[in-house]
Amino acid sequence: MSRILTGIQSSGRPHLGNILGAILPAVNLSQQVGNESFLFIADLHSLTTLRDGNTRREFVRAIAATWLAFGYDTVKNTLWRQSRVPEHTELAWYLNCFTPMAMLENATSYKDKLEKMPSAANAGLFTYPVLQTADILLYDAELVPVGKDQRQHLEMARDIAGAVNRYYNDEVFVMPEARIDSKIMTIPGIDGAKMSKSYNNYIDMFLPANELYKVVKKILSDSTPLEEPKNPDTDITFQLYALLASDEQIATMRQKYESGGYGYGHAKKELYELIVERFATERERFAELMVEGNPELENELRAGEEKARAVASATISRVRRVMGFN
Repeated sequence: MSRILTGIQSSGRPHLGNILGAILPAVNLSQQVGNESFLFIADLHSLTTLRDGNTRREFVRAIAATWLAFGYDTVKNTLWRQSRVPEHTELAWYLNCFTPMAMLENATSYKDKLEKMPSAANAGLFTYPVLQTADILLYDAELVPVGKDQRQHLEMARDIAGAVNRYYNDEVFVMPEARIDSKIMTIPGIDGAKMSKSYNNYIDMFLPANELYKVVKKILSDSTPLEEPKNPDTDITFQLYALLASDEQIATMRQKYESGGYGYGHAKKELYELIVERFATERERFAELMVEGNPELENELRAGEEKARAVASATISRVRRVMGFN
């Protein structure tokens, strides 16, 4: 039996990269016999970039609706809002006091965001990995599904947990292990860079059909004429299609690319149709859950927060005991 933990920031509606890289793998893991999953909405983390409260509430609802639309079982597992369990921030403070400044200064994601968006430099962004470590350690998580870009943050979590365990000569924290899907690691956005809300290069698969198609048509492609053969391995549309399609569908599209007479517009239309077809049930369920006045989302989250707090409280009691706070 493994305890699994995953979180998604409430800094936007979940996009195709979130779904392929985090949500689907996490839901699949949660459905395996013996596994216990803790999946949370990281609304505290989103404050590093998003200040508007109403927008955050809407994004929280969208993320919860996405988990449920993709079949996450909240009876067997747990779904909650990070901000409704205050033990997250309490543990983050304790861990801050065991975290070397140099570790945070060397965080690749921090340096990358600082380079691309200098105005985003705030203390919350700098200490982001410590709160993320608290999120993980608070629930004695054994497996943490992450993308390749988050591997360093998992290593930080292990380093911080190890520092506390060694200092107190006690197994205060469970040492988490990263789980990285060898096939789905980094999902390309419509410009070829990692799909991200921060870079505005994402595909929102819950958009109405006509709006979704407009986004797919914006995927960057080269200027190879329609009649000439094309290299599918360097094309973003094909890369995204290959993440969603069957082996047979992938082989067929590859042949079309290499034979010539097949344009990027044709490929984008097939990608759009595949998204709509594959996720038809999830798109319909998402729309139902997002109807204003539907109490299902709030009821699910409150029930999950009660379950999460029971586990978090036990961990905080253990930490307080070894650190002398109770």
